[in-house]
Amino acid sequence: MGVYKQPKSKNWWYKFKWNGELIRESTKQTNKRVAEQIEAAHKTALAKGEVGIREKKPVPTLKEFAPRFKRAIETVCAEKPATISFYASKLKFLLANETLARLPLDRIDEDVIDAYKETRSKTKSRRKRPLSPASVNRELATLRRLLRLAHEWKIIDRVPRIRLLRGEHAREFVLSYTQEKNYLGATSGDLHDVALLMLDTGLRMGEALKLECSDARLEPAEGAKHGYVTVRARNSKNSRSRNVPITARVAKVLKQRMSLGRLVFQRRDGTPIYQTWLNEQHRTVRDLLKLPAEFVPHSLRHTFGTRLGEAGTDAFTIMKLMGHSTITVSQRYVHPSPESMELAVTRLEALNERKLDEVGIVSVIPTDMPMLQIH
Repeated sequence: MGVYKQPKSKNWWYKFKWNGELIRESTKQTNKRVAEQIEAAHKTALAKGEVGIREKKPVPTLKEFAPRFKRAIETVCAEKPATISFYASKLKFLLANETLARLPLDRIDEDVIDAYKETRSKTKSRRKRPLSPASVNRELATLRRLLRLAHEWKIIDRVPRIRLLRGEHAREFVLSYTQEKNYLGATSGDLHDVALLMLDTGLRMGEALKLECSDARLEPAEGAKHGYVTVRARNSKNSRSRNVPITARVAKVLKQRMSLGRLVFQRRDGTPIYQTWLNEQHRTVRDLLKLPAEFVPHSLRHTFGTRLGEAGTDAFTIMKLMGHSTITVSQRYVHPSPESMELAVTRLEALNERKLDEVGIVSVIPTDMPMLQIH
């Protein structure tokens, strides 16, 4: 049956049966030819659905998808506000590129990404210098995570390969013991005490500045040799706190400072100490001692991890002490030497002999047992 008109109606209607179901709707059109086209389109749509064909939803542009990406990061990284802030700031740079922001996600390919890298590499920073490879790479890493989420949610069919810029210089400076002596000797007050704490506990500077006096236990617990500080996870109920043992010199510093107020590190008037202020002091001392520019405050934490690895500490223990999210990060501090591997087997052999002796087993292979011949 074709289109028809209802009594006293100016619009054309259509009516037909599909799989035994009566379909009847108004086209809301007064032109018969247009009404017939609408009826045909409805039948075509039903046919596509019948054989499992679905109209593909339009792929959102980067700008349209950005809010959903931000919400996902805020959910996944709820206990890491710094990470949320990181992705939000890098996303702003991506969206500031109008060409990239207006593109549907499935049209962001290797050529588009290479063009973005070229543009950003020529962009000047606030200091009127070209952006460093590290800065551009952080933006590319944000774009890569965004596209991977879009692929995971079946919005795009593939994730383009994103090659990071070369020339990024990793800050992996490790303080030697001579440099430590000179550095601590040239510092005083808050910077000296924070630096010493970071060197011997591996705390991040932000963690050190948030440390409360109630988080410090100077006397060892029963059966322990060291006191400890509790680094509390203050950002989420799902994140974990950790206890870090302290050395004698850290205990001495904490004892002197614990009478100042609620925070271990605070000004005499009770106001908090800001990291930017300590960073400025650090740069002054570093330049005075002619230490390399790679020596940043975070190097103190990196030095702690490196020294743990050199002392033979396993990656899992390093992860627990330093509060790493995965053991992968901790493994870079562990470099087993032939001597350490020999020592590990020696300890295993001693443990085996002691345990076997406890259960009265002299040898795991009876002397009268014939040896297995392997051909």
